Amino acid sequence: MGSRHTNGSHSKDSSSKASFKGCFCCLFLFVILILLIIIAACLVIVLVLKPEKPQIDLKQVTVQIVGLSPIPAVDLASSADVAADVAAAAASSTPIRITMVFAVKNDNKLGIKFTETKFIVMYNRIPLGDGSVPEFYMSAYSTRSVVTVIVVNRSSLLQIDGGALLRDAAISDQIALRVTGIPGAKIVLVGGISSPEVQVAVDCSITISPRKQAVINQSCSFDGVGV
Repeated sequence: MGSRHTNGSHSKDSSSKASFKGCFCCLFLFVILILLIIIAACLVIVLVLKPEKPQIDLKQVTVQIVGLSPIPAVDLASSADVAADVAAAAASSTPIRITMVFAVKNDNKLGIKFTETKFIVMYNRIPLGDGSVPEFYMSAYSTRSVVTVIVVNRSSLLQIDGGALLRDAAISDQIALRVTGIPGAKIVLVGGISSPEVQVAVDCSITISPRKQAVINQSCSFDGVGV
């Protein structure tokens, strides 16, 4: 009798375990099926809507050199020490502030969410400062202006290349800078689901005149296409 009771209990345990495994497998397959349906729906939406990268154009660039008196012109024939002295005098109080205004256009049938973007200003490929654009959302078929303020701090200008920058400013009244950034964007699909991120490489060349406190030349390329 005891043996029969033990065998009966063992059979019930085995049956319960098998039933539990069966339920777990069914639940797992159900979740996988739902995920596949969601992925398929997103792919269909993407193929039908044919999403495009957002268009970015540079609208305006302004420059401000804070706390710096106009740099006097230096003759190229002058001693290099003269230019160095002017640069050294300027270095103690020369933060450069560059304000860039971009026009961003969304031609898609759905909204776009941009991630936070960092822009870096360089002189002779040496980073001197940075600025950022916070995360933002654009509705379908919309256009907006995006502003970033890039600051070159005093400590950066005291570097070796920073000294060369100030000598260029003293001798030729021209400082050639490069600003780069890679904005990332995701198309917001149904139910808050986002598409994979697409990126637009922004590469701008800016030449400024310290004496005029103005931008004298500017050009940008977006994903390698010049504007």
